[in-house]
Amino acid sequence: MCTNFTMEKNEGGHTQVPMQEDPQILTSANKIRIYLDKFPKLHNIYLIATISCVSGMMFGFDILSMSAFIGIEQYQNYFNHPNSTMQGLITSAMALGSLFGALGTSLISEPFGRRFTLICCSLSWMIGAAIQSSAQNRTQLILGRIISGVGVGFGSTVAPVYGSELAPRRIRGLIGGLFQFSVTLGILIMYYISYGLHFINGVASFRIAWGLQIIPGLLLFFGVIFLPESPRWLAKHGLWDEAEMVVANVQAKGNRDDPDVNIEVSEIKDQILIDEKSKKISYATLFNKRYRRRTITAVFAQIWQQLTGMNVMMYYITVLAAMSGFTGNANLVFSSIQYVLNVAMTIPALFLLDKVGRRKVLLIGAACMGVFQFALAGILGSYSVPVDSLDGNSYIRILIPPDRRPAARAAIAMAYLFVCSFASSWGVGIWLYCSEIWGDNAIRQRGAGLSTAANWAFNFAIGMYTPTSFKNITWRTYIIYASFCVAMFVHVYFGFPETKGKRLEEIGQMWDDKIPAWKTSKWQPDIPILSDKDLHQKMEAQHVERGGVITQSSSSERNSYGNKVLTTTSGV
Repeated sequence: MCTNFTMEKNEGGHTQVPMQEDPQILTSANKIRIYLDKFPKLHNIYLIATISCVSGMMFGFDILSMSAFIGIEQYQNYFNHPNSTMQGLITSAMALGSLFGALGTSLISEPFGRRFTLICCSLSWMIGAAIQSSAQNRTQLILGRIISGVGVGFGSTVAPVYGSELAPRRIRGLIGGLFQFSVTLGILIMYYISYGLHFINGVASFRIAWGLQIIPGLLLFFGVIFLPESPRWLAKHGLWDEAEMVVANVQAKGNRDDPDVNIEVSEIKDQILIDEKSKKISYATLFNKRYRRRTITAVFAQIWQQLTGMNVMMYYITVLAAMSGFTGNANLVFSSIQYVLNVAMTIPALFLLDKVGRRKVLLIGAACMGVFQFALAGILGSYSVPVDSLDGNSYIRILIPPDRRPAARAAIAMAYLFVCSFASSWGVGIWLYCSEIWGDNAIRQRGAGLSTAANWAFNFAIGMYTPTSFKNITWRTYIIYASFCVAMFVHVYFGFPETKGKRLEEIGQMWDDKIPAWKTSKWQPDIPILSDKDLHQKMEAQHVERGGVITQSSSSERNSYGNKVLTTTSGV
């Protein structure tokens, strides 16, 4: 059987392709798009990325809004002193919701667009925050965190993809890294808010903090209406004129004749034509022969990010200070320093990713994190002494005695150096890398959803496992994560191709050519250089599929609008 389709202009002058989705869904999606397009649009890529990455700030808010209160008396009394298992479930409920949100993102993002998914992200987040701030019991609190987590899952999946699809390739690293910067900024802001609120003697201390989470949700909800849709999503849905205009507005101040705009849209056209000839895309497609390596690389990239040990270090920096003999305001200072370092060291990484490349940043980061964690484990193993508990916490089983204060300071210094290494490498790099590594438009959103789900799955598991590991093997926990850093260094070197400076479609070609990862930095795409006339003809060509080969029609082959027709055929 042969499948025939034509990309022609409709009565409104828009180029279209037939869609495989349910017609009712397409009608609803089109109404949503038209409504959102009524509002004025921002075309500055930095403003666009800043608004879309507010979803990252939500993630940061949530991390601190829980961890800042689990130890205070008001929280413990109101929720009836949850044991470690129950508290682990409450804390990890957000990650569980994010897992489901990440997997379900493509069900919204593919038919309805990236913007509408971000709107759903904000709504889910605000509903969850409202439920948490009014929680009367543990069940309601867990439910609220799961619902908020679904929103974070939407945002953490679609925001990096949206940025990579809009950003010019020369600054895609900076734009992609803004998501992680928003996460770290959210952590810092909520840390100081929570610290101030914990002085309130009553349940208002944590209720206000959880209620304030609604603010970034509102910022995202109203900000999205001023954003353009992703040009690759528009192209996939046959809206070529709109796609070209978005690329031109974002990358060339509206100049459609700009060479970069012409090449970008031309490559999108070629990729969309290939996608239209492919079978129906599903999560199973990610594991076929063509995409399997990309999927494994992206999924492990997100898994490795969790296995760096950063969450353990962030959650236990005050524990480390307590183990080192520091108490009271000293703990506040130590925590504050790590959050400031986390934000500050994210900034240079935004530029390093585009200057030196993704691979070098990830390799150096993995090496440094491994070294500092081995050093931390060595210090704790050599200078700490066993105890039954510390300040009533039975999960802290070691302590550095006061007469070994230099060793305590060295341990904290290793922790700070680790935070700096993570923030400037794997913290920023992975969200960007997993949004651009797919190459093909057809699988990008599902691929990003699956890899992000892997991140949240391990986030949930680590949240449940870490307290027990500190109780049973104490300082040896850091050796485990340091070993993971060694493993990820090896994996990056042999399995992570360089994506710096390459268009998304060029990355797909690099995978298809099976270029060894360590040779990809110098690899150049096999794309013919076209003259202005050839580019113009390619941009004007309309596609008709009739059997298996793409052929350029003669000048006499024109549709009713006078446009050339590019004829192809495919057997099914």
